Amino acid sequence: MSERLTPGDTAPDFTLPDADGNPVSLADRRGRKVIVYFYPAALTPGCTKQACDFTDNLELLAGAGYEVIGVSPDKPEKLAKFREKEDLKVTLVADPDKEVLSAYGAFGEKKLYGKTVTGVIRSTVIVDEQGKVERALYNVKATGHVAKIIKDLGI
Repeated sequence: MSERLTPGDTAPDFTLPDADGNPVSLADRRGRKVIVYFYPAALTPGCTKQACDFTDNLELLAGAGYEVIGVSPDKPEKLAKFREKEDLKVTLVADPDKEVLSAYGAFGEKKLYGKTVTGVIRSTVIVDEQGKVERALYNVKATGHVAKIIKDLGI
């Protein structure tokens, strides 16, 4: 079970391929605020709702200085299909080895329909301009989560 991050922790750096196979690096975003969200699988109902919510609010978040990166264990090809099908504007990156998911505490045991399973824990980590964790939210709901982030951040 990976350790969960807490405010003040240094956000683990990562470089992962986006939907087009281009590297996306957290280190390249120093000086900017980044919302990194972790979701179980592209093209599933809850994850689609969450990605569409982030896309719908991207302008608002960007206006407040936030970039959004979605991380899942899907391969880049599936992320490309997801992006095209749903007209997503958020940056989606692939972590098939689950190394980044684990480093952020977003992979491990969770309850699913009353059973304990190992998988992606829907989580959001907000990283400040210095690369420190500002907020770390675990076991978030797919629906209404983006609105709550916007409210909590006072945007």
